[in-house]
Amino acid sequence: MTTVVLTNPYSELVKRYFANPVHAGQLPDEYNNAVAGEAAESATGARVILYAVIDRDIIRILRHQVFGCPHLIAAAEAFCDKAEGQPASALLELDLPGLMDELAIPVEKTGKVFILEDAAKALHIMLTGTTQSED
Repeated sequence: MTTVVLTNPYSELVKRYFANPVHAGQLPDEYNNAVAGEAAESATGARVILYAVIDRDIIRILRHQVFGCPHLIAAAEAFCDKAEGQPASALLELDLPGLMDELAIPVEKTGKVFILEDAAKALHIMLTGTTQSED
């Protein structure tokens, strides 16, 4: 006799962010001062694009487009939720281990979440011209 046990690979928080990604999508055309940062992994096709509108060094609007698994989508949503309203330097302060722990993302998905971190760094470079926080 063969038994198959299905377990749910997604935490309740991942399911919640995935089901209601309020920061998902491009910015409307009226935000012509928006800046984008992007990162991708060619092996799996995973890709993250972050769009931001900054006013006086504050991230007023932060949106994401994610082409990847539910864990990556939820991670991008959680990051946007936390970084919106913060100084642009918040783009360099992604606590990857903390985010993965909070969302209960399996360790084998770490590479996917690094794509989010790389997109945030790329966005920061586009906004400031530097890879370092200027605080």
